[in-house]
Amino acid sequence: MANSMAVLSNQVRGFGRLPMERQIGLIVALAAAVALVSSLFMWMTRPSYTVLYPNLAEQESGQVAEALGRHNIPYRLDSATGAVTVPARHLHDARLKLATEGLPRATGFGFELLEQDQGLGTSRLIENARYHRAIEGELARSIATLSSVESARVHLALPAQSVFVRDRSKPSASVLVNLYAGRTLDESRIAGIVHLVASSVPDLEPERVTVVDQRGRLLTQPAGDVDGVMASTQQLDFTRRMEESYVRRIMDILTPILGADAVRAQVAADLDFSRIERTTEAFDPEFSVVRSEQISEDESRGGGMMGVPGALTNQPPEAGVIAEEGNGANGQAQVPGSSSRRTVRNYEVDRTVSHIREAPGGLRRLSIAVVVDHKEERNEAGELERVPFTEQEMERITTLVREAVGFDARRGDSINVINASFRPVEALELPPEPPIWQEPWVVDLAKTILAVIMVIVLALTVVRPLLKGLAERGAAARREDQLGHLALPEGELGEEQLRLGQQPQVQGALPGPNTKKNYEDQLDSARGMVREDPKRVAQLMKTWIASDGAGA
Repeated sequence: MANSMAVLSNQVRGFGRLPMERQIGLIVALAAAVALVSSLFMWMTRPSYTVLYPNLAEQESGQVAEALGRHNIPYRLDSATGAVTVPARHLHDARLKLATEGLPRATGFGFELLEQDQGLGTSRLIENARYHRAIEGELARSIATLSSVESARVHLALPAQSVFVRDRSKPSASVLVNLYAGRTLDESRIAGIVHLVASSVPDLEPERVTVVDQRGRLLTQPAGDVDGVMASTQQLDFTRRMEESYVRRIMDILTPILGADAVRAQVAADLDFSRIERTTEAFDPEFSVVRSEQISEDESRGGGMMGVPGALTNQPPEAGVIAEEGNGANGQAQVPGSSSRRTVRNYEVDRTVSHIREAPGGLRRLSIAVVVDHKEERNEAGELERVPFTEQEMERITTLVREAVGFDARRGDSINVINASFRPVEALELPPEPPIWQEPWVVDLAKTILAVIMVIVLALTVVRPLLKGLAERGAAARREDQLGHLALPEGELGEEQLRLGQQPQVQGALPGPNTKKNYEDQLDSARGMVREDPKRVAQLMKTWIASDGAGA
């Protein structure tokens, strides 16, 4: 403790003996060093900030910043993006506290619009518009929950319905989806979005829902484009999926036998997308039933007047002669003159009417091409070598391929299976691991080490030499003051007095009670000189010894 106080006293004494300009320069250098060390310490201990919520609107960012201020959570606004950032250690705490206040509402407005105070005198038009906007917001929130959709907007066209059925208009909807980078929507998800919107709006048909992505691409087929470009695209996509299905069948059956990298297969499918409607009416005469029957008979008998019509023919019989019934004039039976019979029968015949509508996409023919790699066998020397398959083995492979794809020769299908040696596959080089200096913890560690090194360098190159120079200058000044008050005629202490601790004679000192105290102070100063500058004390001792020898 005494040594530290002595060093500090020497530094203060040395600073006081410097010129004024040196003192000012020294103060400025020390202030700069302290400022640099403080900046390094603050930079090292400054927390890393992370984005609280990405893609917030300006209004939402203001509400979030205000809520963070109320909860005493530090935050910053990114000057480049305007995003709200908080320290990484406060991220989850901030999100929990904001969730309790219902923030953020960046996903759009929903039915909470109806909870707001609408005030007095709100018209029915405003109420319908708020309800309309609430439905759009709720649908957009539901669509945004899909894994591939980042955000969505829904526009509904809901016309006012007329009391007359013939004057009513059908509603329609448009959906704009903003997809994540590298993500796409397949047909099943697009159909899901369409039916979600159509099921949420009364009288909305799925055909009247349009889905568009952020690049302006139409994802749904227009209602009037049945045989247009969209139909051709769907046909190509259907053909591709069917061909991939056949290829997958071939690979699934040959891979366990030959290996994953020993088979290559391609299938070309010829599909018929023509739309055919056929109506057929057939009658089976073998199956008939009498539905109705009508019989008509006409009969006329003889014995009547014959001849040319006239007065002579139409004469009554002679008087007193009555012709017997059924007999002629001569007493003989009369026979019918004419007879006719007509029969009309109506039959119920078996009749079949068929209306056939063939769906497009029928398979016309298949073309299959399969390439099989050579197999590996051990030769007589025990080494592995690549040899082709035998004809029997190739025939078995061809049979498996036929059965896997449903080969039909009557349909005109063709198949070609060959055996060829594949080129050796070069080993893929794994992507290099990221260097260690790109790890997040390395950056923090480097910042800490750099700050410590800078502090050490400043202490060793600036502060320490400066304080050492001040201490040496102060010690020299102190020694000069002490040597100037010693009592020897030569201005030096005797060897025996310094060694034995005898009281020196001080010039101009009056005897009194303080003489012993002054002597102890001077002795302590001499001991301090020995500790601080032994070389100079040794030189002084040499001088004393030399002077004593000369005096003898």
